[in-house]
Amino acid sequence: MTAKPSLDTPETNPLAVIGAGSWGTTLAQLLGEKGWSVRLWVREAEVYEGLCRDRINHTFLPGVRLSTRISFYQEFAPALEGVAVAVMAVPSHGYRQLLSALKAHWPTSGVLLSATKGMEIDSLLTMEGVVREELGAETPYAVLSGPSFAREVAQKQPTAVTIASRRREVALYLQKLFSAPYFRVYTSHDVTGVELGGALKNIFAIGTGILVGMGLGDNPRAALITRGVAEMTRLGARLGANPMTLIGLAGLGDLILTCTGPQSRNFQVGVKLGQGLPLPQILEGMAMVAEGVKTSRAVHLLAQRLGVEMPLVEAVYRILYEDLAPKDAIKKLMTRELKDELEAMTETW
Repeated sequence: MTAKPSLDTPETNPLAVIGAGSWGTTLAQLLGEKGWSVRLWVREAEVYEGLCRDRINHTFLPGVRLSTRISFYQEFAPALEGVAVAVMAVPSHGYRQLLSALKAHWPTSGVLLSATKGMEIDSLLTMEGVVREELGAETPYAVLSGPSFAREVAQKQPTAVTIASRRREVALYLQKLFSAPYFRVYTSHDVTGVELGGALKNIFAIGTGILVGMGLGDNPRAALITRGVAEMTRLGARLGANPMTLIGLAGLGDLILTCTGPQSRNFQVGVKLGQGLPLPQILEGMAMVAEGVKTSRAVHLLAQRLGVEMPLVEAVYRILYEDLAPKDAIKKLMTRELKDELEAMTETW
């Protein structure tokens, strides 16, 4: 990484955040309150107008007045000019399109930090793979993930996350850049494991939401979370991730949060599905994206291609896209062939 901004003089070094959803806005606020000059790129005209007028993101982070260190843009060129670090905080299904649109303005040697949790459906790639195809394999890349509801971070509630990069110096620099008294950052070199954890947990959050929507109790939720970890580690190991990553913050930590926290959009989609509402109606009423809906299709296809057994992912996928009744999905899961627990967890490690 070259020309990185000095951590001692943040006021003279601009950073960029691409995407003004709840998470992008929160990360911009974190950096702005640490003294950095932050350029927040905003897609939606009404969000941009509200930010310029009130310094409040009324749509995605209402009630939080943003730092005066944050400026707002709707054009890529001025937002990215001269920055050494840019955060991508956009939904996975629009990730490639945005990269394609902004790559003509991408700063030389600029570090891309992905704050997106999902997979691309057509290519079955994580965001690292999309970045490599669009910006080139030489682009310094890192991913931020872990149990972190945006509003709680904006409220400065104690939060711990992981930043992973294949370049140790990048991970260490970003760790210091984002760390705050209420925001503890760990580093990792396991980009694959961290990205898979962030994507897969959303699928299982939909599943636990379905259980709650059906009026079921804590036993089935605990079973789903535990077996969800088994499926995460199974696929992760097949793709070269360290299984330990999937029981860390980016895996089990984020899984617990989204499977038990009512703030999770994916969990709420599941609750409504369990209550019998059709998926199109649920999505129509949501302002923000529930990544697990699209990611379930990508992971289902990837598991089939790799021959990795993921019965919970298959069940959620079939409920979402094949109108499988949740009660029938549960019956099928509970009557599968009986197995040894440890053998079932580690069969592809």
